[in-house]
Amino acid sequence: MRDYEEVTAFLGEWGRFQRLVFFLLSASIVPNGFNGLSIVFLAGTPEHRCAVPRGANLSGEWRNASIPLELRGGREEPSRCRRYRLAALANFSALGLRPGSDVELGSLEQEPCLDGWEYSRDVYRSTIVTEWNLVCDNDWKGPLSTSLFFVGVLLGSFVSGQLSDKFGRKNVLFATLAMQTGFSFIQVFSTSWEMFSVFFVLVGMGQISNYVAAFVLGTEILGKSIRVLFCTLGVCIFYAFGYMLLPLFAYFIRDWRMLLLALTLPGLLCVPLWWVIPESPRWLISQGRFQEAEDIIRKAAKTNGITAPDVILDPSELQDWNSQKQQTYTILDLMKTRNILTITIMSVILWMIISVGYFGLSLDTPNLHGDVYVNCFLSAVIEVPAYIISWLLLRNLPRRYSMAAALFLGGCVLLFIQLVPSHIRALSILLVMLGKFGITSAFSMVYVYTAELYPTVVRNMGVGASSMASRLGSILSPYFVYLGAYDRFLPYILMGSLTVLSGILTLFLPESYGMPLPDTIEQMLLVKGLEYRPASSSTRDSKEEEENPEILKSTSF
Repeated sequence: MRDYEEVTAFLGEWGRFQRLVFFLLSASIVPNGFNGLSIVFLAGTPEHRCAVPRGANLSGEWRNASIPLELRGGREEPSRCRRYRLAALANFSALGLRPGSDVELGSLEQEPCLDGWEYSRDVYRSTIVTEWNLVCDNDWKGPLSTSLFFVGVLLGSFVSGQLSDKFGRKNVLFATLAMQTGFSFIQVFSTSWEMFSVFFVLVGMGQISNYVAAFVLGTEILGKSIRVLFCTLGVCIFYAFGYMLLPLFAYFIRDWRMLLLALTLPGLLCVPLWWVIPESPRWLISQGRFQEAEDIIRKAAKTNGITAPDVILDPSELQDWNSQKQQTYTILDLMKTRNILTITIMSVILWMIISVGYFGLSLDTPNLHGDVYVNCFLSAVIEVPAYIISWLLLRNLPRRYSMAAALFLGGCVLLFIQLVPSHIRALSILLVMLGKFGITSAFSMVYVYTAELYPTVVRNMGVGASSMASRLGSILSPYFVYLGAYDRFLPYILMGSLTVLSGILTLFLPESYGMPLPDTIEQMLLVKGLEYRPASSSTRDSKEEEENPEILKSTSF
């Protein structure tokens, strides 16, 4: 009996149909680059200090001296959250006393910012921080907004996998695209931080759901050689394009509401894709909907200008396939056997650590020296060579060693940052970008690697569950960045150490390089130790197995 890739081999690898699916699915990912890290600018915190009311009876000299100085970054800066008690300053001003000479400022009583804050407009015209005063005692709300977005991503990862396996890749893809665009538009009109955050959770749910659905849909439609290209240079680079456009939009649109609106509207361009992008024939076959799958395959053949064979899906094979595929699969099937459980646990840990590093470095760009827009743009640009390198590695080298090398590079570079002298700021930024390069390469490869390890019937669920685990890391990542307020190098030490450990863990995963995608749970049992072994029921002789290790004859309809 034949596997799916043998049945559809007549279509070719890179016909017009495959190119159409490749580019349209990749294009649907661009809005994710907007929404995924827009919080960097939406929740930007400008320089600020306590406001002094115009009605305060203070001379110009006392007004200028009303804010105490504090040591910050090795320099004395005006306090962001305290001021001298205005009632006392008004008395000194009325008596004609001068600050510093007649009155020792260090001995004066201080008070919080009772009249609000004055914000610098050098970088941002407005953000949610300036809109709702998310500073000082409320500064925890900024990182929480980011974490809540990733909570939505976490929920979406968990739910979308099961929905996609039940209702289809295409249906979930477009439903969640609509969800992301719709709730992001409503978010523009938020009247409070609480309202903004609630809708941010829903935007996060839609964001990851359509990303995973598009990723798996392309993985299942495209052939083996194009699959790796799609998962790296396709999906990932188009995401990076969206990420690169984010600082460009933010540079020219400094108001957070107008910026969010500008980042939301491109999602409407995905609507016409519903009539072009097909459902996954692999998923249709797994659901017993063989005629629909064959119709899509024949349409693909017509698009490619190829004459399809009279019989694509053999009836005798369909009956055997149908008897296997009517079983309902749940998240528990990811723990059904020792092999699948081991892979699931290792994938969960690996994705979580990589996510901490990737989002931690991406969210940390405003804290780097230099222009925030340039730093964010550099952080996005560095992803393009990272994806190209990951594609080359996946194309020519085993998955395990490629990922481990990228993780070791990213982790070790982050650990070296603490050794750079403080006056060589450009070198620090260079090392951060090099660390981002390594971790981004690993993030790109882990999607491919995980998808190749799970069978079709639970593949979307497996990738979704792994992605769900990574969101636990992304939820924590804003607080890794927040630790920089206490020790500038602490985030890099923690992220670097965890990344090196994840590189070691990768070496214990089974290898999938050069193997066909498994379709059934039974094929998953072929994963033994660090390699795929031939099924005991296979009719092939040992010589044929040695000459054609990539084809598993036990894969059948």
